[in-house]
Amino acid sequence: METLPELYTIFQGEVATVTEYGAFVKIPGCRRQGLVHRTHMSSCRVDKPSEIVDVGDKVWVKLIGKEMKDGKVKLSLSMKVVNQGTGKDLDPNNVSLDQDERKKRTFRDYTSQKITLEAVLNTVCKKCGCKGHFAKECFMQPGGTKYSLIPEEEEEEVTAAGCEREKKTNVAEDSSRKRKKEKKKKKKQHKNKDSSESDLDSSDSDSSSKRSKHSERHSKAQKKKKKKKHKKQSRD
Repeated sequence: METLPELYTIFQGEVATVTEYGAFVKIPGCRRQGLVHRTHMSSCRVDKPSEIVDVGDKVWVKLIGKEMKDGKVKLSLSMKVVNQGTGKDLDPNNVSLDQDERKKRTFRDYTSQKITLEAVLNTVCKKCGCKGHFAKECFMQPGGTKYSLIPEEEEEEVTAAGCEREKKTNVAEDSSRKRKKEKKKKKKQHKNKDSSESDLDSSDSDSSSKRSKHSERHSKAQKKKKKKKHKKQSRD
């Protein structure tokens, strides 16, 4: 039995082979190799492991998993949690490893567990004797009559009545609008009449004032003539 390193130990190994999904690294002190998956090569996404490492390169790795499968021990290694220059552990508390494990966990698929309603559909109600519902959910009234649904004809009548009401309301609104317009027109006409009458009154007053002034002037002229005649007679 070969002595394998303990879990979460850091060591430097040589890259033996590079594949599409990762690289196999030789473990010093034994003949076994560990796999560095491409997701554990760098903190960034790695599509081609050959771009990161090559055969014969020496890399610092951390042993993150041991698994027995088909009588063989499979070792999982990680490069991204170790500083490749100094070999210092960048994740001493294994926090990032726990996060990676949580991401890998597959959730249970409940799509296969389909809900069947056969048990409910085959039940017979004790109240009414119908299938498809329980006695608690029965809509049978105590008197023995069920809730009757509204027929389609009544629904049509209700809709027709609603349409008629809408039409009546629209007609009433139109009539009220017309009345308001007529009232506004009448008010405008009345204002125009008042303004014209005021203009006529003002013109009449002006003409009457002119007439009165003319009559006063005529009367003064007559008085002057009379005075002149009286003076002439007195002289004679």
